[in-house]
Amino acid sequence: MNMIWSNMLFGIAITSATYLIGVKINKATRIDILNPLLISIILTYLIMKAFGITYDEYMEGGAFINTLVTPATALLGVTIHRNLGVLRRNLPTVLFGCVGGCLVSVGSVALLGHLLGLDGTLVTSMLPKSITTAIAMDLSEGIGGVREVTMAAVVMTGILGSIIGSMMIRIFRLKNTIAAGVALGTTSHAVGTSKALELGEEEGAVGGVSIGLSGIVTAIILMFF
Repeated sequence: MNMIWSNMLFGIAITSATYLIGVKINKATRIDILNPLLISIILTYLIMKAFGITYDEYMEGGAFINTLVTPATALLGVTIHRNLGVLRRNLPTVLFGCVGGCLVSVGSVALLGHLLGLDGTLVTSMLPKSITTAIAMDLSEGIGGVREVTMAAVVMTGILGSIIGSMMIRIFRLKNTIAAGVALGTTSHAVGTSKALELGEEEGAVGGVSIGLSGIVTAIILMFF
């Protein structure tokens, strides 16, 4: 059986299958907390636990999926191109929102880490939690963080940001497309932006721009840590 688990196609297949199940459940229930990515993570973990599959065996295929994060994020450029006019008119607002969001994101991690007495390396690894994996991993490693911890923090931030963000938008009846896009893109990177795309194309375009701007702003902020 180990030959099956360690096959690259197994990691790809299990990830794809569990995510599709998550999408089906989310569409059927329309419940925000039943996020497809969260469901996929839980189902994959349960399968690995049940069959004794190790992390290294799963990552034979999981690592390949990781390489698709960057080109998948870049595809947001199509939506951005379609909404260039909106983005030009609102660029100062988007930039201001990204800077504010990044300062709060990094500052809150540093403050809570200090108050809770967390290990310095752990805190450092979580500082870039709100930016896309394509940037966060190398940025974390560059400032002395642990890539695996950063990946976990980025994924969980994306899921929670997408769930809580969409709930907040609905509860407070936020109608401003720029504000919604900046909020989701800045706090929860590509996962949040995928939720923004569900709200509308303008929200998705602003979220896509926010991903890039937030990565740059966060990198500048972390130069002082």
